[in-house]
Amino acid sequence: MRTLLLLYLCVYVAWAQDNLDYDDYDDATGLPRNKTGASVDARGHRPLQRGRDSYNANRYSPPPVSGRGRYRGRPTAAPTGQQVQEREEQPEAGGCTHASDEMGVLCPTGCELKTTLQKQERNVRTIVNELKPQVDDLSRSSNNIFNYVNSMSSSLRERQRIITDNSRVVGQYTDSVEEQHAYIKETVDTVFPSNIRVLQGVLDKIRLKIQKLEKAIQVQREGCTEPCKTKCPIPVVSGKECEDIFRRGGKDSQMYLIQPDAFYPPYKVFCDQSSQNGGWLLIQSRLDGSVDFGRRWDNYRRGFGNIAFDVGKGHCETPGEYWLGNDRISQLTKMGPTEVLIEMEDWTGAKVHAQYRQFTIQSETSNYVLAVDGYSGTAGNCFLDGSLQLFGENRTMTIHNGMMFSTYDRDNDNWLPGDPSKQCSKEDGGGWWYNRCHSANPNGRYYIGGAYTRQMAKHGTDDGMVWMNWKGSWYSLKAISMKIRPYFASR
Repeated sequence: MRTLLLLYLCVYVAWAQDNLDYDDYDDATGLPRNKTGASVDARGHRPLQRGRDSYNANRYSPPPVSGRGRYRGRPTAAPTGQQVQEREEQPEAGGCTHASDEMGVLCPTGCELKTTLQKQERNVRTIVNELKPQVDDLSRSSNNIFNYVNSMSSSLRERQRIITDNSRVVGQYTDSVEEQHAYIKETVDTVFPSNIRVLQGVLDKIRLKIQKLEKAIQVQREGCTEPCKTKCPIPVVSGKECEDIFRRGGKDSQMYLIQPDAFYPPYKVFCDQSSQNGGWLLIQSRLDGSVDFGRRWDNYRRGFGNIAFDVGKGHCETPGEYWLGNDRISQLTKMGPTEVLIEMEDWTGAKVHAQYRQFTIQSETSNYVLAVDGYSGTAGNCFLDGSLQLFGENRTMTIHNGMMFSTYDRDNDNWLPGDPSKQCSKEDGGGWWYNRCHSANPNGRYYIGGAYTRQMAKHGTDDGMVWMNWKGSWYSLKAISMKIRPYFASR
């Protein structure tokens, strides 16, 4: 029966090996794999398929139980139903008495002695039988006392050994404590005073440096008593935007002051007055990676970076790296029809552009929803078509038109909203109109040289300054900029 049960178990295990599915775990590379073994995108863009796993049954069988039995052999039963017949005593030949009773008893013979001894033997045997249990008890008591005495002797020897070991350990610890005491005493007497003197010298040097800094600050204060001269003066001409400045005579590409709304204070922008008849207002610029674009929601709302630099000509004609700010971009694009020009350059010097005739950013109440249309250019239509490297639903996931703006501290993308472990902005390095996740990532991380790998990326994703329809996912551009201006059909 046991053999049949074991055979049935083996057949069941073999059947389970062919029918046991497993949940979708990651492979050794950390990336989930589909049924064909191909790596799946780390951000979860691709659908997963359930795979199969093997199951090895436990072939071990325990041995039979062995060891000493709990019972001894049975005792032999005593015989029953038999009576012992007394042996009739016979007088010895030769007789122990006279032939005639009247003659009396003769002197003792061997027969009489035998009879007497037999009677005494019976009495002695009875007494011996009575004494035998007492002797056995005495023997057992003697053995127990002997064993107890041996145990006491062994315990005494063990305690003596423990006392000896404890004395040795105490001696060792005493020596160690004495050594540590000597070390501490030496440290307190010599090392500490030496260190205190060194720290006192360092403190004196720091005090001198503080005094020098105080003198330098005083000199700077005295120098600032007179009005400072601006090294990068702002042109006198200004306007609502760069197109207005161009029409007012500001034909040079440099930093200007604009005021789109009279109820809000003016602010600085860089105007490109040379590309495609000018009038372009620079809202985003990436040139050298000097500004970190991995910012919070409030930073992208207000804007950050450096507007422009003076290279020695007396005015700021060199743009810096900056993001104008979502509130300002939304205000400018909602003033009327607006077009956007996106220019980019790779590390060989090649340049392309993408232009959209309609470009609008909604207000913060809608999380700055992006709306574009009317593509033309040479870079590829990422905003409306998504990545041309993908197909079907995977391409749809990379379209940016209609998306809300996302930063790593405010997740508005389409990749499992509300899951903090699945955020496009956190993985791809900057704030942007992410879908799930992108085909264009102008605000991503800056990689020098162009090509980069998953191992170089912080989260193993294409987090560089990519425009997939031109250079693919794993090429980070050298420069990219976004410029807007009012759209007129007569252009």
